[in-house]
Amino acid sequence: MQRVVIGTAGHIDHGKTTLVRAITGIDTDRLKEEKKRGISIELGFAPLALPNGDQASVVDVPGHERFIRHMLAGAFGIDIVLFIIAADEGVMPQTREHMDIIELLGVNKGIVVLTKIDMVDEEWLFLMEEEVREYIDKTILKGAPIISVSAPKKIGLDNLLNEIQSRCLTVEERPVLGQSRLPIDRVFSIAGFGTVVTGTLWSGQINVGDNLELMPSGKNVKVRTLEVHNDKVMTALAGQRVAVNLQGINMDEVKRGYWLSTTGFLSPSFRVDTRLHLLRSSSRTLRNWNRVRFHLGTDEALGRVALLDRDELLPGEEAYAQIVLEKQIVCHKDDPFVIRYYSPVTTIGGGSIIDPLAPKQKRFREDVLDELALKEEGTLYDVLLHELESSATGLTAEQLVKKAGSNREQVLRELQVLIDDERVLVLKDNEYYSMDVLSGIKDKITGVLNDFHESYPLRFGYPKEDMRSRYFNFIDGKAFNLILKFWEQSGNLVNKNNLLLMPGFKPSPQDKENEIIIKIREQLNKEPFQPPDKAELFGACGIDEIFFNEIMSFLLSSGELIKINADMFFTHDAISKGQDLLNSYFAKNKELTLGEARDLFATSRKYMLPLLEYYDKIRFTRRVGDIRVKTGS
Repeated sequence: MQRVVIGTAGHIDHGKTTLVRAITGIDTDRLKEEKKRGISIELGFAPLALPNGDQASVVDVPGHERFIRHMLAGAFGIDIVLFIIAADEGVMPQTREHMDIIELLGVNKGIVVLTKIDMVDEEWLFLMEEEVREYIDKTILKGAPIISVSAPKKIGLDNLLNEIQSRCLTVEERPVLGQSRLPIDRVFSIAGFGTVVTGTLWSGQINVGDNLELMPSGKNVKVRTLEVHNDKVMTALAGQRVAVNLQGINMDEVKRGYWLSTTGFLSPSFRVDTRLHLLRSSSRTLRNWNRVRFHLGTDEALGRVALLDRDELLPGEEAYAQIVLEKQIVCHKDDPFVIRYYSPVTTIGGGSIIDPLAPKQKRFREDVLDELALKEEGTLYDVLLHELESSATGLTAEQLVKKAGSNREQVLRELQVLIDDERVLVLKDNEYYSMDVLSGIKDKITGVLNDFHESYPLRFGYPKEDMRSRYFNFIDGKAFNLILKFWEQSGNLVNKNNLLLMPGFKPSPQDKENEIIIKIREQLNKEPFQPPDKAELFGACGIDEIFFNEIMSFLLSSGELIKINADMFFTHDAISKGQDLLNSYFAKNKELTLGEARDLFATSRKYMLPLLEYYDKIRFTRRVGDIRVKTGS
């Protein structure tokens, strides 16, 4: 069964609602004020049974100029338009404005319905058909059939229904897989059930029990029940008119213009980048920073237009523009929109969304215009690569779906092609990185390391976490480790003991450093178990403190020196010799006191106690009360 939404359009009092009632049996004027005044004020909805047994949805819109914003809320999302012109009046002001809106939304499937033919004679009807054909053939509905009817007298209705059925078969149904989006056009409450919202499901599907997100508020809601034209269903599909009974939200927390969507799919924004078209019929130009009324889906927002490559847009022209809104809206790439002048309120143009989460753009910048051209016209492969190359960090598939305005399946397919082409790498938690970005990170790291090795030739490497926090704090630790691992496996750097260094680098003391190292060795080897403290070593070297500390750090890192406490250092040879002494002692004795150790090492308590504590620390000995025993005994 085809899932098709049919919308009416046309001037006030040209018979839209009467026609809908005639073909559906439902009066879509439900408000008391509508009955009293005889005009449609709000949107009306009805199911339409087609001759072949299929069912379509009809959205009846108001024609009065004061309610154009309501008409716009209904026009978004329709597949076929019944463009209605009264035979006794012909083309009128709202006829033209409604046609402009249909063109801006790209609705190119339609039927022109010439109503009230019972109120004119045959000659007038012939002339009117000619006039309407001449007008229609200059619009998006060029070549559309013209069906003459009288709704009250049931004239021509069978022909109309057959033509509607024929047109429905040509509609490409909306995708039911992927993310769901429903623009809300009506909100009400039912006693015992709570909040109900209605709308035309633009994409995906909604199931009873689904957890969805209400945007732009970001509130989580649950689907309690679903109805499609008063019939309870378990699943609603894209292209259907849906009533959704929501759990977890009050009626006053929802309004027309909000969206129901898959959780995490949409994000609110104050700025959108667009391809903007000014109607040829517009009586005014559009200047940079003009205030406008922005319509998308069922939402309306005030905003200003920033023309990115000119100061003024003339009727019939197109340009890249950023629309800066006065409230947050939600949308998706390629969504159509309409703009109207702030005052006087007239429809002047529209276009399509290029970037729904746009950054603030600078005007007259070639790079900005080139980027918009790529986002608008580039292949999905090109767009994904551009987004990844423009991001300092990795992006998930879900983030790329938003940015590219595509569905998850297509995005994953193109990402795999990019991986196969070695343009993209997937790392932590399915985050994708452009190889250009990874190469930039590698180049920065190796640049820092080369400078570091040159400035500090005695240091064994650059602290890994300092590298991340100082230069890459926008990358979390896990991702940074994976990036380092990738470049280490590629042979571009070394990550050892949380120190980063260039492949092949080894600390290499030069003549000046070797002179000081020899002096330190001489001082420490005079009495290996009674070494001079740090201050004495520093005084014996006769160099500045920074240079001295560099050399000491080198000797400690290389293992030649071992730090016992803040001021006491032993050589590696002394520590090894002490272990030999202790092994010989414990070969004959089971226990060792501090005094015995002092005599054994021919040193004082000042040195022996911290030395024994060091041997305990490395588990060579073990303290039991006031004595030491050999570990393992």
